[in-house]
Amino acid sequence: MTDQVSASHILLSFDGSQNASSARTRDDALEEIVGLKTQVTDGAEFSVLAKEHSDCPSSSQGGDLGEFGRGMMVPEFEQAAFGMGVGEVSDVIETPFGYHLIHRTA
Repeated sequence: MTDQVSASHILLSFDGSQNASSARTRDDALEEIVGLKTQVTDGAEFSVLAKEHSDCPSSSQGGDLGEFGRGMMVPEFEQAAFGMGVGEVSDVIETPFGYHLIHRTA
């Protein structure tokens, strides 16, 4: 079991999510993130989509969160990130901050 992973993510916040930086509705955010997942599956570059769409400050680095250990992220995010193989992209993950796509990079 690994104690550290590296990942990038795309975050779409919505009205009412923690630290929301967007007034989009929950349904609109879900529809948008599902569309982004489809684009990634179809071959779009994850980091480019993160720069263009993510509401997280990490968007300027293509969503790169660097390396992190267990207990450093909210449980839903951690479970997904540690449960993926390197190079995989998660399904849509909901946390108190909104909807995420996670790309495990190491």
